[in-house]
Amino acid sequence: MGEFKLPNINNEKSVLKTMRIKYSLLSELEEISSASNISVNRLINECISFALDNLDEDSIKIKTKEELKDQDKNS
Repeated sequence: MGEFKLPNINNEKSVLKTMRIKYSLLSELEEISSASNISVNRLINECISFALDNLDEDSIKIKTKEELKDQDKNS
């Protein structure tokens, strides 16, 4: 697995997206953010990028539309 490093801030476009996050994760992120002198937003973005860069794509199964329909029927 790669090493997690905070790169220089860039001017990449961003979008506003509302999401829910566990309180315990937010508390930990806020502590890291404060200790690193970066925003929580930037830290979250860097964590997501790191996770995606180190994702084992072979372990992911993309579901077809038919599989998603069957899953909804069985729920």
